[in-house]
Amino acid sequence: MNSIVNQMLAQYPSETQNDKKNSIKEVVQEIVLCGLSRAGFFQSAAFYGGTALRIFYGLDRFSEDLDFSLMTANPDFRLDDYLPAVEKELQTYGFQFKAETKSKVNDSGIHSAFVKGNTREHILLCYADERLAQSIVGSELIKVKFEVDTTPPPFAGYDRKYRLLPIPYEINLYDMPSLFAGKIHAVICRSWKSRIKGRDLYDYIFYLSHKTPVNLMHLNARLVDSKFEGARLDMSIDEIKQILYDRFDSIDFVQAKNDVLPFIRNTSTIDIWSKDFFCSITEGLTQDIR
Repeated sequence: MNSIVNQMLAQYPSETQNDKKNSIKEVVQEIVLCGLSRAGFFQSAAFYGGTALRIFYGLDRFSEDLDFSLMTANPDFRLDDYLPAVEKELQTYGFQFKAETKSKVNDSGIHSAFVKGNTREHILLCYADERLAQSIVGSELIKVKFEVDTTPPPFAGYDRKYRLLPIPYEINLYDMPSLFAGKIHAVICRSWKSRIKGRDLYDYIFYLSHKTPVNLMHLNARLVDSKFEGARLDMSIDEIKQILYDRFDSIDFVQAKNDVLPFIRNTSTIDIWSKDFFCSITEGLTQDIR
């Protein structure tokens, strides 16, 4: 096992089978970011979403996907151009993962790809756990999805951040107020259907607990872009609060809790979830003054 990979794995829990699979995914995520950085991806794109919040701002839950946004719209962007660099970076550290794009089913402007590797093979690589490896179906894959929004809403703010592992590299990502705008947009607009995404609510609490103001201009642009009913670029913070109050009134919090449970370690933190709880903490929502 590569000593750098051992160092990276040591940052994550490895008590259970699920812990070990998630830890491998988290290391793969960071190596993918390094590969994209070295390929020049972040000259035109920025990292955002739950995994960005976990890696760079300390969110204490597992996050599955890597989400990116171009800084300016580019209909000619090709995600395929960066996949060889991603595969090469993973192979450098012993990971035999294949990177491939996912065919678009609509004209949304979202480009998707996966990196995939055999679960049993990589459990043996990372943990040398023969007993665990034999309990895993031979065809099971570890998958990490990443998406790029090629037609991003305007008014996002950006930060430059650095990581030291697997080697020092630089990332361009949304700043905290813009990340928060994206999360509030998800809370308001995500089509949950029969599966409410409690992870959105968990992250929403994280931002408020860190007294993060929201980039209101970017949030309003996202709502307009999603054709949310009544959305305007000049909506006030009080109007956003009312939209959130109405949203919380419609949520099944039992389903929301069940969704987030596999992604967190301290499950008692969600016991308090209710409409009244979320409406109360939303009173403290403030806007970023730019």
